[in-house]
Amino acid sequence: MPIIVNLDVMMAKRKMSSGELAERIGISQANLSILKTGKAKAIRFSTLEAICKALNCQPGDILEFKDQD
Repeated sequence: MPIIVNLDVMMAKRKMSSGELAERIGISQANLSILKTGKAKAIRFSTLEAICKALNCQPGDILEFKDQD
């Protein structure tokens, strides 16, 4: 998939655990894991907004496009 999720990178930079982030943004750890591993097919803007607020970052810090060519 050409969209890369760098959520784990931002979490490491902010020294935040999955459990802490999941609690702050109000989703389950299982759903956060799906996002972190790039297995999610979609993400709600409200969830993306909550992640960006919790990690003090921009959407582009979390999502990246890589051309497969």
